[in-house]
Amino acid sequence: MNEPISFFTRLANVQINFLTWRKGLLVGTDRFGNRYFKERRKRDGQRERRWVLYNGEPEASKIPPEWSGWLHHTAADPLPEDSAFHKPWQKPYLSNRSGSAEAYRPPGHLLVGGQRAKATGDYEPWVPE
Repeated sequence: MNEPISFFTRLANVQINFLTWRKGLLVGTDRFGNRYFKERRKRDGQRERRWVLYNGEPEASKIPPEWSGWLHHTAADPLPEDSAFHKPWQKPYLSNRSGSAEAYRPPGHLLVGGQRAKATGDYEPWVPE
């Protein structure tokens, strides 16, 4: 499923899409629809360039860990989905929810009702004289 893309993102993507068409080699796609590329020809004395074309708005937290290691040259190849490093107790990857309606809000947050437990113990508020 493709997410909606803003006009400014589309405009910014013209250059990266041209670069990808000319010099990019598709390495793979993740389960979120992001596509990962590297340079067709390696430049002398330099590491190959690697980049991602996001499915929807560009957000770095949308990159799963197996592809993040590959992008940052930590791994030569991305980890396969059935790798021994994936444990059955691991939760499925979720993108960063900060700033959205799905963001975590602790008890007492104004958007959750604004009521929290009274302070207990030896707390005494400061009162000016």
